Amino acid sequence: MKHHLKRQLRRLVTERPYQIIAGSAAALVLAGGAGAAVAATDDAPAPQENTAAVAELGSRLGEVASRGEARVAVPSPSTSTSPSASPSAAKPVAKAAADPDTTPKAKPKPPSTKVLDYTYEAQTAYWNCGPAAVRNALSASGVETTQDAMIAPLNAGENGTNSAEDTTRGLNQMVKGNPYRTHMFDGSASPAEIDQLQADVVKAITDGRGVVVNIAGDATDTDGGWHSFPGGHYIAVVGYKNDGRTVRIADSANAALPAYWMSTIDLANWAATRGYSA
Repeated sequence: MKHHLKRQLRRLVTERPYQIIAGSAAALVLAGGAGAAVAATDDAPAPQENTAAVAELGSRLGEVASRGEARVAVPSPSTSTSPSASPSAAKPVAKAAADPDTTPKAKPKPPSTKVLDYTYEAQTAYWNCGPAAVRNALSASGVETTQDAMIAPLNAGENGTNSAEDTTRGLNQMVKGNPYRTHMFDGSASPAEIDQLQADVVKAITDGRGVVVNIAGDATDTDGGWHSFPGGHYIAVVGYKNDGRTVRIADSANAALPAYWMSTIDLANWAATRGYSA
């Protein structure tokens, strides 16, 4: 009986933890109940009630183990997952980036008044006003040349320079990008052509380029000065004011009067039978 009780105790010790906890009280009862049998001799007959108690204890231990397993299978409330602990809830929702502004930006408005820095030269012969005007206009773009150097590009000679087509070609040979275009009148300056001349002068001067105009006839400047070239002449426009309604003219014909202001309307009428390079 003593050896049998020891085996029962060892089996309880090696059981799963929940069985040890559940059966610890029963094991103590077993040990207490068997105290008399341990004190008895080995050859003494085992009392029947002790044997029955061991059998009943084994049955109760099984029931305790079953209930312990059932309790272990139920998750503890402390280990339950909280909705606030989910990864998606913990991470802030990224704010959608705003679309870049693709609206075209308006071009800056040209200044109301602008006069280019240029160097002036009077023409060296009665027929080379074309090369002189081109030379003066180019100086406003920072391009230094001479009247003689511009004679060949313009096909100029004793009969002068043929048309604005020649001055356009000569100007484009001296600057980058061929920005100059020829604009011809049909014998009279219409309101649309006057507006076009004003816009072309403002754009060219704003871009740092002088304009060359082929004129013929008479015109009066803003100071009342009278200018007459019945056979034709070339002048350079090097500035403007009043948003282009008045232009600054560099005239190579007379070194005593190198520059003057004229309304764009009067300039357009002065060039009505010719044209300009802008």
